[in-house]
Formats: sequence, C-alpha cells, structure tokens
Amino acid sequence: MASGPSEKDRTIRLSTGLFLRIELVVYVALGILLSVTALLTLGSATLLLWEGMRDWSGTSAIFLIVDRLMFVLMLIEILHTVRGSVRSGALTPEPFLIIGLIASIRNVLVITLKSSGVTSEGLASIEGEMLFRSSIVELGVLGALILIFVVSIYLLRRGHALTAANAPQADQDRSPRAGN
Repeated sequence: MASGPSEKDRTIRLSTGLFLRIELVVYVALGILLSVTALLTLGSATLLLWEGMRDWSGTSAIFLIVDRLMFVLMLIEILHTVRGSVRSGALTPEPFLIIGLIASIRNVLVITLKSSGVTSEGLASIEGEMLFRSSIVELGVLGALILIFVVSIYLLRRGHALTAANAPQADQDRSPRAGN
C-alpha cells in the first residue's frame, strides 16, 4: 500500500513530461510552418511590388501589396506569440490583442482601397451607394474596435508596469526586518 501514492506520483510525472515534450514538438512545428508561410508571403509581396512598379497607376496593385504585407505582420506576431509560449510555457494576451489590432487596421486599409476604387470608377448607382454606406458603417465599427484594442494594450502594459513597480515593495514587506 505504501507504494501506491509514489507509483501514482511517478505516473503523473511521466505523463506530464510526455505531454510537455509533445507540446514543444507541436510548437516547433507550428513555428516552422509559420516561418515558411511568412517567407513565402513576403516573397509574393515582393513579386507583386516588382510587377506593380510597371503599372503603378491602379489601386489594385497597391491593394494587394498592402494586404500581403499586413498578413506577413500578422504571421510574424503569431510567430512571436508561439516563441514566447515555448519560452515561458504560458500564453499572454498582449500578442493576441496586437494581432487583432493589425487585422483591424488591415481591414480598414482594404475597405478604404476598395472604396477609392468604387469612387474613382464613378459608380453612382444604387449599388455603389449601398456599398459606400456599408463601408462607412464597417469603418466605424473597425475604428471602435481599433480604439478598444489600443486601450486594452495600454491598460495591460500599465498593469504590468504597476505590478513590476509594486513587486519589490511587496518583497520588502515580507522580509523579517519589515515587522520590526
């Protein structure tokens, strides 16, 4: 009977170690795939830029280049999150907020470029007006979302700074001399 708890502890330790190794392998594979995807997307954006330099008068080339570059930024931020997760063993919320911020800004740019294409083509039809109105509403929602992301990131960083500033004081309060 005395070997029961120690056998259980040993099994828990072995399974925990196995799961940590599997998690690390998955994170490394995910990091490799994200890196390859980011490099391929960056190469694609470079080719689009090279081709777009010949016909720079249209907004479609600019639209595609900006879209791809913002996507690369999102991939790099996700890669940074994976790297931080491997290093610390925990997920932090700030990278996800930054990814959301980049995605929202990307959508604002996409909507703006599409709207400029509609207005430059002179689509004064009902369909064009409906597209314009829906774009304005979507831009308003995205603007509010961007503001929420920025405020959230600010508050999160401020909270970390306050926690770090109070940590030495809390350690001093727990020291044996603090009671004297």
